[in-house]
Amino acid sequence: MVKILHAADFHLDSAFGALGEEQARQRRQESRKLVECLVEFANEQAVDLLLLAGDLFDSDDIFGQTGEDLALALGRLKGHAVIAPGNHDYYDPAGAYGRILWPENVHVFTEDALTKFDFPQYDCTVYGAAFTGPSVPDGSVLDGFTAPDDGRVHLLVLHGDLGGKNGPYRPLSEEQLAATGADYAALGHQHVFSGLHRAGDTYYAYPGCIEGRGFDETGEKGVLCGTVSPGRAALQFVPFGRRRYEILTVDVTDSEPLAAVSAALPQDTEQDIYRILLAGETEEPIRLERLRQELADRFYALELRDQTRMKQDIWARCGDDSLRGLFLQKMRQAYDTADDENRRKIEQAVRFGLAAMDNREM
Repeated sequence: MVKILHAADFHLDSAFGALGEEQARQRRQESRKLVECLVEFANEQAVDLLLLAGDLFDSDDIFGQTGEDLALALGRLKGHAVIAPGNHDYYDPAGAYGRILWPENVHVFTEDALTKFDFPQYDCTVYGAAFTGPSVPDGSVLDGFTAPDDGRVHLLVLHGDLGGKNGPYRPLSEEQLAATGADYAALGHQHVFSGLHRAGDTYYAYPGCIEGRGFDETGEKGVLCGTVSPGRAALQFVPFGRRRYEILTVDVTDSEPLAAVSAALPQDTEQDIYRILLAGETEEPIRLERLRQELADRFYALELRDQTRMKQDIWARCGDDSLRGLFLQKMRQAYDTADDENRRKIEQAVRFGLAAMDNREM
């Protein structure tokens, strides 16, 4: 049995372009510190192997300090780290991976072909491959490979797109994973935690990105940690990101906007980055900048979007000599004889009908 920690898609030195210059700089620093925290956690959990499945860097154009900090942090790992470079941080001898002076306990795959690292102290072998360019449309890297049935633990570390078929980022299939007979495949590339799955006798998972970088990466982000033994993987998702991106829709109909937003917010949002969408109907336009100022201290960063519409009397043109008037007249007749529950349904149907006539969304 071997204790592993599986992480991927750090994208160190991302631009964080949606944030202000100072916050973007701070976020890049925090991302580098995240690696140190990960190593501390791995040591606390007595992890044998830290499996890093690619896209550690957002590009080859990294700050020199980023590579140095990564190498220093991984050098403090009591176990060993194995890295399979991805499409953003593909292996190039003259690139970031070639420029970094790695400690002895860090092992980097450098070929676009399956190679292996043996760890006799853990009775384990780790197989993997690197991206050697920004795309690898050929998904045959696993073809013909079968892990030996020798009682050892056999692990795969790959950056690739499971189910991507003919895509440019090493398309993989469950059939390929199953044919390897490996005990666990540590995958990278997809930024959402996949859950722990099984293809044949091979367990596999994407941990997702370790921390969100935009509103396309919302919610809890983290890593997988646990044990792998021949024929079995017992791994748990561990939330790890310092800050979360969240999108929250708040209906402010018949409510004061600040009160409505405050009531909808969870506790402890000060570290997080929120996009709040204001919806519903209002008597007067929302004073967006004032609301932003009132809420600013509750978030690391806040984006407000006003999607409300002004209230209108839906029956205002009932009886007009027009399609709208006839529609409203018929609906009003049904409304006047309905009970409260059905009246609400009729009101909603009228609003949808008027929106369709005006060629606008509800």
